[in-house]
Amino acid sequence: MGHAFALTVSEQILARRYPDHNVSFVRADTALRAGWTLTSRDKAKTKTVGYPYRPQFFAEVWKPGESSRVIPIACKGNHSDRQKAYEQLASAAVHADGVHIGAWNETPALLFSTEISLTDPLTVHALHADGPGGWLHIPEGTPAANIGLDLHDKNPDIGILKPGHSKEPDSSEPGCQVGPKDPEEYEWFQRVLARVGAAGLTAFAGDGESTAALLTTRQGSDFFQGFAHAASGSIQDLHYTLLGEKFEGTDHVFRLNGKRVQAFSGVAADILDALITRKQPKRQADIAAYRQRVHARRTKRHGTFWDHTWGGVVSISRDGTVLAMRQIPPFRDE
Repeated sequence: MGHAFALTVSEQILARRYPDHNVSFVRADTALRAGWTLTSRDKAKTKTVGYPYRPQFFAEVWKPGESSRVIPIACKGNHSDRQKAYEQLASAAVHADGVHIGAWNETPALLFSTEISLTDPLTVHALHADGPGGWLHIPEGTPAANIGLDLHDKNPDIGILKPGHSKEPDSSEPGCQVGPKDPEEYEWFQRVLARVGAAGLTAFAGDGESTAALLTTRQGSDFFQGFAHAASGSIQDLHYTLLGEKFEGTDHVFRLNGKRVQAFSGVAADILDALITRKQPKRQADIAAYRQRVHARRTKRHGTFWDHTWGGVVSISRDGTVLAMRQIPPFRDE
């Protein structure tokens, strides 16, 4: 719940601040594992960061073909009181500081502690750590299609470069840093974020094989390999027209207060079509087309609505994902 409220507030803040851009959220650990070894379980490399503090999410503010801005998000929750929330915000600051985008101590961050009281109203405590950094600087004139280039094997330096003062030498602090010594890391990390964001959409639609194709082994591609049979969980095998737009995805049926309910999770068909590789094994996901289509729909209607044709509630996000729920009529013998 703490994560959900933090991301909801973050989206509202960033969408208002950058009205002509898209805002995407990705798991920080998944993105970082494209280059860094975070734990001893990451067996692909022998070196480890040895620093457990990292933000839970990255927010990327982007336009196709342009430099994007990355804001680490550290969020926690509690069932206690305001004092506990203050402690969590202090802890969140340490987690957010575990990743620097650009130069030392210039990366902005959003910090949250959601206080879910048993007696008082829910309260979201938020702090904004300002800074001029966070930019993934892309050289002017870089083709938008470059976002779809392969990641290749990248092994950024471990640690965050802290400039020395006066005659003191530079030092290294624990954590992960993108740039600024290697400017090519900016473009590489933007590709990382785009692929992880795309993988989130295909996983939400139930297409495990397409999700696996977008991730590296250390990012968890093995989990999604062959994950395309209804008996194993979910499969992208359904399509519905919701509020006049076609969506493709998967569904689950469960009981809620004794009533059978269908929950459909999917993605706008045109966006998913750019990412699907399951039906054409030799085809690669078109990340550039995916980003262009998501950006083009940013002004479309989004929010939660009642769809009379569907017979239930439909919630559409800015990125083209949809969650729709409706009650299923009882069997005749019930």
